[in-house]
Amino acid sequence: MREVIVFAEGPTEERFIKQVVAPALHGLQIYLKPQLLKTSQSGKGGALSIDWFFLNARNTLRQKPDAVLSSFIDLYGLDTDFPAFEESQKLADVHQRVALLEQALHRAVVEHVGCRADRFLPHIQPYEYEGLLFSDVDVLAATEPTWSKALGALRTVRESFDSPEHINDGYDTKPSKRLENLLHPSYKKTTHGPRAAAHISLETMERECAHFQGWMNRLRGLAQPC
Repeated sequence: MREVIVFAEGPTEERFIKQVVAPALHGLQIYLKPQLLKTSQSGKGGALSIDWFFLNARNTLRQKPDAVLSSFIDLYGLDTDFPAFEESQKLADVHQRVALLEQALHRAVVEHVGCRADRFLPHIQPYEYEGLLFSDVDVLAATEPTWSKALGALRTVRESFDSPEHINDGYDTKPSKRLENLLHPSYKKTTHGPRAAAHISLETMERECAHFQGWMNRLRGLAQPC
């Protein structure tokens, strides 16, 4: 069994990893364990600085010498102190942007912790977790009986972008805000997020979201040969 600790930015991502992603990898003998990031002396979740990311990474990798570390954090709201942040802002394509940020984060963590390069597989989700839910808006709209009224509006949003991962990062236009504005009863991250994702399915999200699919394939690549 290969143990993989996944830093989760918040409780929604934590539940998504535990309830949806982890079970899909059990057959490969990969044990995915989400870990809510400590972001201050007294709290977990919320705004994350690079210093706190380093501290979490160092402690986890040293306490778990046989484990691999990954992450599931949003591009939206990423702290400007993350490595290569300013450089990434010059790139128009979101997939190029997160690739640059992940490469820089990988180098910085490996150097800071002093671990092997293969022990850290960073993932930054463009633009945020809720973008994945736009992979199939018909299924998303069936999560609550009254959400079907918003199906036309959800389809319009999805059809306006190249992929769910391109739904942008403005405060009023980020995926979660769109869901909160369009859906009644209002979209609740920790309640609706993992449930909707389970109905949509990993297969659909991977087909629609190339960067997310890349992360899943890297996780599958950790499977040890029989």
